[in-house]
Amino acid sequence: MKIINTNKAVEPAGHYSQAIVYGGVVYAAGVLGKDPENPEADPGDARQQTRLALANLSAVLEEAGSDLNHVIRMTVYVSGIEHWGAVNEAYAEVMGSHKPARAIVPVQKFVEPYVVEIVATAALGG
Repeated sequence: MKIINTNKAVEPAGHYSQAIVYGGVVYAAGVLGKDPENPEADPGDARQQTRLALANLSAVLEEAGSDLNHVIRMTVYVSGIEHWGAVNEAYAEVMGSHKPARAIVPVQKFVEPYVVEIVATAALGG
């Protein structure tokens, strides 16, 4: 088992690793749309937060030896289904033709001002 941490993605806010690699699979923790270089900055709307969350995820996967094209499954948590259109649009722009298995989970609320959190599982390779 290998623990993954990179300063190119937002730092964990609690007692967890950014990802764990085990058995050729990367298990990435949930990531917010937070700028790792300026964590106090306004994260923007749901579309911008999705892009930032996927950029953070990409940095973690790269540190682990993978990338977004090797994602097998994603779970997207959204605080309010009204954000889903913007989230899906930004997600499709970033992910391109790669379509991993995915679930959308509406949740009550995140810590303000965040509205999106993304969790992923990816194969090693990149």
